Amino acid sequence: MCTSCVQKEYPDRGNTCLENGSYLINYVGCAKCHQRDFVLISNKSTEDEDGEEIVTYDHVCKNCDHTIARHEYTFSVVDDYQEYTMLCLLCGKAEDSISVLPDDPRQTAPLF
Repeated sequence: MCTSCVQKEYPDRGNTCLENGSYLINYVGCAKCHQRDFVLISNKSTEDEDGEEIVTYDHVCKNCDHTIARHEYTFSVVDDYQEYTMLCLLCGKAEDSISVLPDDPRQTAPLF
């Protein structure tokens, strides 16, 4: 991972979890070749461990193959919720939880 390639290390992305792609707003340019070009995805792998899907890949410079960051995205179902997490030097850190039920019980207003 290269902290010189990003504006901010692990920016807080709230509940925006990316399974693929790159957060280019945080990319200042390659510290190795000093170019600011597209960021490629390489070494992408998907694993399924105990009901949890884990997607990992590297963000690399298009021009010199310098590794900018390692991206990790997870997805699982816990009770009645889909749980998402993301951790990446470039894309940031985020968590999200979405109900699998038509109406999310956490968002219903109390009657009294």
